[in-house]
Amino acid sequence: VFQGQILAQRLVGRETRYEVEVKTPYRHRFPLVSREYVWVPNICGCPRLREGGEYLLMARRHVNYERTLNRILLQDDGYARPWTPREDRLVREAAQHC
Repeated sequence: VFQGQILAQRLVGRETRYEVEVKTPYRHRFPLVSREYVWVPNICGCPRLREGGEYLLMARRHVNYERTLNRILLQDDGYARPWTPREDRLVREAAQHC
């Protein structure tokens, strides 16, 4: 779970790749750097993330069987909401209980 700003969007094959500036990592099981690519396994624009927007993203790390592909994947059941101070407060409160 992290707060990020969408810097760019690009369609790659049948997937969408977002370049994201990681603003605040809240809870993560793998290291995040200041800029990451977040992949969405479709090209329909779901979830709708606009360039320049800040979002609270819950994504997972995806590593293929050959261990040649390591990326951050925002799946259909993932979480992407516009970032607000309220979202920040809710995530910080939840982190104290998890």
